[in-house]
Formats: sequence, C-alpha cells, structure tokens
Amino acid sequence: MSGRVLQGIGVTMVAGLMAGNCMLPMKFARRWKWENVWLVFSIVSLLLLPWALAFALVNRLPGVYSAVPVTAIYIPVIFGAGWGVAQILFGISVRRLGMSVGYAVIVGLGAVFGTLVPLFVGQRKFVSYAALVEILAGVLVMVLGIALTAWGGQVRERASRSPEFTRTPQQQGYLAAVLLAVLCGIMAPMLNYAFAFGQKLASTAVQLGSSPEAAAYAVWPVALLGGLIPNLAYSVYLLQKNRSWAAFAESGSDGAWAALMGILWIGAITLYGVASVYLGPLGTAIGWGLLQIFMIMAATVSGLLTAEWKNASGKAIARMSTGMAALIGATVLLSVGSH
Repeated sequence: MSGRVLQGIGVTMVAGLMAGNCMLPMKFARRWKWENVWLVFSIVSLLLLPWALAFALVNRLPGVYSAVPVTAIYIPVIFGAGWGVAQILFGISVRRLGMSVGYAVIVGLGAVFGTLVPLFVGQRKFVSYAALVEILAGVLVMVLGIALTAWGGQVRERASRSPEFTRTPQQQGYLAAVLLAVLCGIMAPMLNYAFAFGQKLASTAVQLGSSPEAAAYAVWPVALLGGLIPNLAYSVYLLQKNRSWAAFAESGSDGAWAALMGILWIGAITLYGVASVYLGPLGTAIGWGLLQIFMIMAATVSGLLTAEWKNASGKAIARMSTGMAALIGATVLLSVGSH
C-alpha cells in the first residue's frame, strides 16, 4: 500500500471524525427548535462555505464553470437535489423507526450504493478481479458492522425507553416507515454520485491551473446547491407551521452552535473530496465506504465519551463492540482493495 493511499485513509479518518460529530453541537442549542438550527446549518454548510472555499482555493473558478458543458453543471445539481430530499427523509425515518434501525437501514444502504455505483459505473476498468473480491468482501463486512452497531444501540435504547413511549410496529406504521427508510438509503449516496459524476469540473479546474486536491473544491458548490433547495424549503415550511421564526431572536449562542455544525459538516465533505484524490482512481468508491465507516465509529465513540452507553447492558455493549470490530475489518479490506 503506497504512502499516498495511507495519506488518503488518514484524511478520510479525519473527515469521518468531523462528520460523526457534526450533529453534536445541536445538543447544546437551548431555545431554538430543530428548524431554526437546520436553516442556519443548511445556509452555512450548503451555500456560504462551499462557495467561499471554492473561490479561495480554485484557480479561475468562474472560468471553470464557463468552460464546461451544461451537463457537467446540471448532473451534479440534480444528484445534489436528490441527496437533499434524502436528508429530509432521514429525519422523518429516524423519528418513526428510532436511531438504531433508521441508521442501520439508511447508512447501510447508502454505504453500499455509494461505494458500488461509482465502482461499477465509472471505475470497473481500474479494478482487478482480486481487488474486486476484496472490495466486495469489505462492503459485506461493513454492512455487517453497521447492522451490529445499530443492533447494540437498539438494545440500549429499548432498555432505557419508558413504557409509555413504547409503541408497537403496527402503531408506528412500521412497514411504511421501513420502506421510507429504504428509499432514503437509496437516495442518500446521491451526494457521492454528484461528486463522482461531476469530475469534469475538477479536471477542468486542473487544466486551468489548480492542483488536483484544490480542484475537488470546484465540484461542491454546484452539487450542494441542489441539496440546499429542499433543505431550505423544509426548514421554512416548519418555521411557518410551528411559528418558530421568533426563536431566532432569543439566543445568539444557538446560532453559533448551528454554524459550528455547518463548519464540521462541510469540513468533512471537502476533506473527503481531497482524500478521494489521494486514494487514486477508486477514490470516490473506496473513499465513500471508508467515510461511512469512520463516521459511524466516531459517532459511537462520542456516544461512549458522553455517557450515552453508561447504563447499557452487557448484551448491547457486546453487539456494539463486535460491530466496531467488523468496521475495522472492513476498513482493512477496502484499503487493501484500493490499490
């Protein structure tokens, strides 16, 4: 394994650490409702910072966009919009299924499709048969690890949930909720499709004088613009419905927490873009799988450090630990398959 690939894995690990903790600041928002936080988070992470980073790091950015065909612009925007819808469905699915089942279905499917679609659609010619076997084994072990980690979380949540809040699957419309989560899981990796199939922008940026690492920043403003629209629309809808506009004037510190969420999230996504360059021709396939693994591991470790697992049963901890071990194994398999 080359030093450049190891560097890519390290950068992806940092990105996963940031992504796994990007929602943590929401816990410290005291007066703002979810929609207040999400509106500021969306504006910071999907609009302001992507464009600021692109103008700062990409050489002749307006020239990049004017030099590419229209399809190089609207394909990432469309995929980004699909991902934006998935963001909304994610929140609805988690509310109806719970964190553990929702994460298992959505993140599991998102990791599989986000890894395999770029691999087979655009990168299959770069993969030997032996490497393909290693990658597919890594994806399988990754899904197993996600499922076990989520299962441990479900056992923990079930033990801590009050009886009056326990609902039967029939009461929750369980089948419909699962199908919604499946749809969300299929759409969730569209952000990676936007990046993977928006590489014409990056290659044009390189031609106009940007380094390959900096050129990745040319893709994100376009891809995330599509995701911005449904997130803004849903936030404004909830602000109107719940009459929560006035909360914006109640606590400036809540706005700072929301902005920090945006900084962590866009930092993770842009670092993933840089890591995909280091990981070579399979960067947008292998990198996406590694990002999901490191994100889940970071979120789980943060849960341990913030005492979320303090009163968990031995059964819950055993399943979570086994799932983490499987994710480490998946990291090794995907890393070996990347060269």
